[in-house]
Amino acid sequence: MVNLISLALNPIAFYLGPIEVHWYGIIIASGVLLAVYLAVREGAKRGIKSDDIYDMILWALPAALICARLYYVIFQWGYYKDNPGEIIKIWDGGIAIYGSLIGAMIVVILFCRHRFIPVWLMLDVAAPTVILAQSIGRWGNFMNQEAFGQATSLSFLQGLHLPHFIITQMYISGAYRQPTFLYESLWSLLGFLVIITLRHNPNWFKRGEVFLTYVMWYSFGRFFVEGMRTDSLMLSGLRVSQILSIVLFVGAIALIIIRRRNPSTPWYLEGSKLKVNQ
Repeated sequence: MVNLISLALNPIAFYLGPIEVHWYGIIIASGVLLAVYLAVREGAKRGIKSDDIYDMILWALPAALICARLYYVIFQWGYYKDNPGEIIKIWDGGIAIYGSLIGAMIVVILFCRHRFIPVWLMLDVAAPTVILAQSIGRWGNFMNQEAFGQATSLSFLQGLHLPHFIITQMYISGAYRQPTFLYESLWSLLGFLVIITLRHNPNWFKRGEVFLTYVMWYSFGRFFVEGMRTDSLMLSGLRVSQILSIVLFVGAIALIIIRRRNPSTPWYLEGSKLKVNQ
């Protein structure tokens, strides 16, 4: 019998002298670069300068990375308090998307207030590109053989008509696993396509609603995918990401209803030409 574990893809892409360059980092960086490019293009149509987006990214990326790691470490403190040297090893995985979103949100709000840019508009411009980056980033988890689900059978994976390299990579710790990374990646990609298809329709989205639609879409899918994973961060026996998904989904709906009641809320397509009370 072929040793399936030996056929797993190498998480290291190449070496720069003694430095290991991981596929995880390459994939995450690729998703971020594509997201920035698309955000700059859309921002130009909505009256946001490209320099403002670049400057914001320079602050948002480090904050997102730090908060993503802190979020993960906090909920895995039982391990990291005994292995503090492992805390900085983000190249081995262990960053939480929700943590990164929290960090990036804080920076976006502070930055936009400083530059007098409508916060909701900036979030609207960025949201579709963020969910696309999330879709791409899940393939970094694939290369690291993480963010997988419960044990399943070879016949089940074959029944999904997955490429052989995915099935092989899903053989982890002596069993085939649910490819939850793929489920979330495809859900995020579908969300990206839906949002960018709809966002330019006149009188569909008030300012802030593109972003809030992203929040609802992602949190809805993440709730179900998280329920299939085996590596969930836990709090008092509950999955942290599922709790947060519920809060975000309900909160986004509530904000849309509240903002819709304000007739002065501009439409997304009006861009930044109007000065509004944020």
